[in-house]
Amino acid sequence: MLKIVREQATGLTKDQRNAFVAAYLGWAMDAFDYFLVVLVYSEIADDFDVSLTDMAFLTTATLMMRPVGALLFGMWADRRGRRLPLMVDVAFYSVVGFACAFAPNYTVLLVLRLLYGIGMGGEWGLGAALAMEKIPAQRRGFWSGLLQSGYSLGYLLAAVAFFGIEPAFGWRGLFAFSLVPALVALWVRTRVEESEVWEKSVRLNRTPAYQVFRNPAVLRRFVYLVALMTAFNWMSHGTQDVYPTFVKKGLGLSADTSIAIAVVYNVGAMIGGALLGAFSEKLGRRRTIMIAAAGGLVVVPFFVLSTTVGWLMLSSFLMQVCVQGAWGVIPAHLTEMSPDAIRGFYPGVTYQLGNLIAALNLPIQEAVAERHGYPAAMTWTVVPALVLVIALSAVGKEAKGIRFGSTGTHAPSAAAADTV
Repeated sequence: MLKIVREQATGLTKDQRNAFVAAYLGWAMDAFDYFLVVLVYSEIADDFDVSLTDMAFLTTATLMMRPVGALLFGMWADRRGRRLPLMVDVAFYSVVGFACAFAPNYTVLLVLRLLYGIGMGGEWGLGAALAMEKIPAQRRGFWSGLLQSGYSLGYLLAAVAFFGIEPAFGWRGLFAFSLVPALVALWVRTRVEESEVWEKSVRLNRTPAYQVFRNPAVLRRFVYLVALMTAFNWMSHGTQDVYPTFVKKGLGLSADTSIAIAVVYNVGAMIGGALLGAFSEKLGRRRTIMIAAAGGLVVVPFFVLSTTVGWLMLSSFLMQVCVQGAWGVIPAHLTEMSPDAIRGFYPGVTYQLGNLIAALNLPIQEAVAERHGYPAAMTWTVVPALVLVIALSAVGKEAKGIRFGSTGTHAPSAAAADTV
């Protein structure tokens, strides 16, 4: 893997590398804080004397506010550039994540998670836009996959931090520690120059977003991408968010075993994202997504019915290779499908609106698990999501390799202006 990264990095400028590292670390730290809740929400529930279903709503609250962050920071970035909004965003969610360590009760923690969702929503779209605008078009697939794997790295770091910090300092210590890596990401971001593609687009036009959306093709594509991102988010959250609780509460295994399994499947996620992102340069974005989702369907029976540690590790590893392999295509795919004038706004908002619709996944899984068990809860949510990802990808379009800044204001590609 390291050899592939070195080969792909050959020829990139220092600014291009810095832009990618900044986006990667920002997204990783976002996921790090988000998955802290996933890993310890049963412990927080015991501390605050609330039900697991109520605690699961914390993740829903975070996901619900992400479209707000994508909208606010995205519109700011399209008008004023990518760099400053991204730095403000990282600073904002760093402070809010740190404050979670001092929440005196469930209500205060819920408010803080709502605010954190705004910061998390602003991060992905802007980071992906800036990184993909700087990376050469013919290399976007690989770097897209590696960028998206930052989310899995964040989850992996959260799992490792759980091992090292939670036994001594509890869940509050985990949230306090989250400030450190987030500030590292902020420091890297200060070294990144503004997007040349954005500067060129601003010189060519300053068309407001509402005028861009007057083009029916742009609006149709927006609705389609929201539907696609809903299926994607249901797929990923369905296979990740309830899984540590399934291992601990459903199978009666220890918290340390649950975290060890999480480490293994996040390694699979990182491998899948980078490899399938790279393959999408040859296979195409949509075909790669469909192959990955079909692989996930094959793994589902092993994923939901395994009971021994070995099978749990293997099946979850393979599932995340498939799920996050499909996700690895998304940073490139969404930015390529976005009009130049609103690329800061368009990918992030479509992504986060899909997250909003999928935000009830964890409470639904917990509710189903109470009545029918965790295997049924995961099967009934994951299988339809995988099928929908395949179906939507099959009927959609792509703009692989499009040159940013050369397609005008109103459509991602002139050739596909009348398609989804």
